[in-house]
Amino acid sequence: MAEKKSFVLRINPEMLKEIECWASDEFRSINGQIEYLLQQALLERKKNTRKKSKPA
Repeated sequence: MAEKKSFVLRINPEMLKEIECWASDEFRSINGQIEYLLQQALLERKKNTRKKSKPA
């Protein structure tokens, strides 16, 4: 696994509370939930980019 890099994330308290609850529901840490959500968004973006670049 690649080395992970740390950084500071500023997030509003309401959003953090929602992510915390969601993470708990899925048995993840808050950090793990944020990583999961970002990974899903990146995969979706790549999928959509490939669809747009295919000739009609």
